[in-house]
Amino acid sequence: MHAITIPEPGGPEALVWTEVPDPVPGEGEVLVEVAASAVNRADIMQRQGHYDPPPGASPYPGLECSGRIAAIGAGVSGWAVGDEVCALLAGGGYAEKVAVPAGQLLPVPEGVGLSQAAALPEVVCTVWSNVFMVAHLRPGETLLVHGGSSGIGTMAIQLAKAVGAKVAVTAGTKEKLERCAELGADILINYREQDFVAEIKEATGGAGADVILDNMGAKYLDRNVQALAVNGRLAIIGMQGGRKGELNIGTLLAKRAAVSATSLRARPLEEKAAIVAAVREHVWPLVDGGHVRPIVDRELPMSDAPAAHQVVEESGHIGKVLLIAAS
Repeated sequence: MHAITIPEPGGPEALVWTEVPDPVPGEGEVLVEVAASAVNRADIMQRQGHYDPPPGASPYPGLECSGRIAAIGAGVSGWAVGDEVCALLAGGGYAEKVAVPAGQLLPVPEGVGLSQAAALPEVVCTVWSNVFMVAHLRPGETLLVHGGSSGIGTMAIQLAKAVGAKVAVTAGTKEKLERCAELGADILINYREQDFVAEIKEATGGAGADVILDNMGAKYLDRNVQALAVNGRLAIIGMQGGRKGELNIGTLLAKRAAVSATSLRARPLEEKAAIVAAVREHVWPLVDGGHVRPIVDRELPMSDAPAAHQVVEESGHIGKVLLIAAS
């Protein structure tokens, strides 16, 4: 088969489409013939040499995919060769085939094309696990999403609205904010021109956000805590703004607030399987019913992964950028 490899870390040109050995599904795994994968920030970090795959994972980038089951390993039940699936991966999505633990498989939802289903697993599992399983967003509460037009952001808006929450977003352009509004965002904040702390306070009558989903890390840490409501919960899922920040414990104590930080890739298989099972139970009916949908900006051939990475790094896209495997 062919896969995107990274012979040496570097810029987008470091991604090389080349022939590699086929993966073999082990016990509890299935082999998926990949239809599409999606570009995530973690893939860019891996390409740059900053985010190695966890032990035992595929060395190729790609944290999600869609496709058809081509073979089934020992001990797998409930799936059959030919089933159309999408999957959460620890790596290997930028390839024509990938071995996937059965607990990380999801059926392609009704009304979603096979390729577009590749835009779902990573963002849905990230949002559901952080906003709902960890931060426990409830109906009537206010969620602030940084990077509202990203793949994570567009999914967070839809899921929060589906459960009856109010949604605030930050984004850097008028166009991106307008797309967020189309998805249901109630409070639109241009982070280049406005102070999100002041804006969220004003929009909530001084209360602040009950839950904040943050991809920036250190750069926003202090301001995020300022923007939290009493009993607020800050969920950090990225470090685009740096790794080390200063936390005002006094403010956190006064607000009886909480800060959590999680990632998906290196979690044990049983934790990933539990998240995927929760997503199938709670989110898939919303997708099947058309209430939540993948937002795809564009599709490029998988062999053009360097161009796809450049698109994502330039941050001009809205939603996900997909890589389509050759048919």
